[in-house]
Amino acid sequence: MKLPNSDAPPSAQANEPSWTDPHVFAHRIRCHAISMTSLGKSSHVASVLSMAEILAVLYGRVLNIDPMRPDWEDRDRLILSKGHGGAGIYAALAERGFFPVDRLRDHYQNGSVFSGHVSHKGVPGVEISTGSLGHGLGIGAGMAMAARRSKEKWRVYIIMSDGECDEGSVWEAAMFAGHHRLGNLTAVIDYNHMQSLASVSDTLELEPFADKWRAFGWDALEVDGHACSTLEEALSARTGADRPRVVIAHTTKGKGVSFMENQVLWHYRSPQGEELAAALAELDSIGPPKDGRRDA
Repeated sequence: MKLPNSDAPPSAQANEPSWTDPHVFAHRIRCHAISMTSLGKSSHVASVLSMAEILAVLYGRVLNIDPMRPDWEDRDRLILSKGHGGAGIYAALAERGFFPVDRLRDHYQNGSVFSGHVSHKGVPGVEISTGSLGHGLGIGAGMAMAARRSKEKWRVYIIMSDGECDEGSVWEAAMFAGHHRLGNLTAVIDYNHMQSLASVSDTLELEPFADKWRAFGWDALEVDGHACSTLEEALSARTGADRPRVVIAHTTKGKGVSFMENQVLWHYRSPQGEELAAALAELDSIGPPKDGRRDA
């Protein structure tokens, strides 16, 4: 096993299938995230691990994008509203070819463009800087409205956290999108049932979650957020749809590293020393599904 003083995490150095296999892609995102947050001594690694399959399916199977033309006018737009998971976006973009993978070593370093909360400044493929929760859906709804009025075919996808759904601005944007029947807008919620200091249910109960979205005029689906084939089906564009869609993806915070799973501690802590070695070793021992077909 190679620790993160190398140019890429161990699994990303192996001779594996490309990002077209979402299981392998998600595995690489997790390995990168562990290494990046350790090198930069940054937070929120567990928040990246929970959404690895969401990122892999979107960037590998769903989004209409071109790494050689990051500003292509007809590209789909993806906004990471849970901007604290920025390490995951950077890892996905690097694996997709928007910039060299070895640049991920700069994450959270002084002077680096790869800030802890995702930033679009100097980073090809990032649509907008985020981090103050509750803003991404409103921005995305505005983009979707503009696209529809201009008769553009591109779509807008928003990755949200469950905790940010405590924000009133989320529900204002949800009401707006439902009222205007923005069928070119899809929100996916990383529903890992934990937020910064406690569980979601102990902080502010969201259930009945799907029913709330339906009441605002959305098409709401609940899925296993680590099942790639199910995610792909739920997130794929729908021909002729006239309602926005929300995909409530049930996930595990810290997924893939047993001592991080469902532990509030890893919302703010970065893996160092023996914990780093143990996390990388566990990810290596599990790896992606060998046949490339099984859901994680």
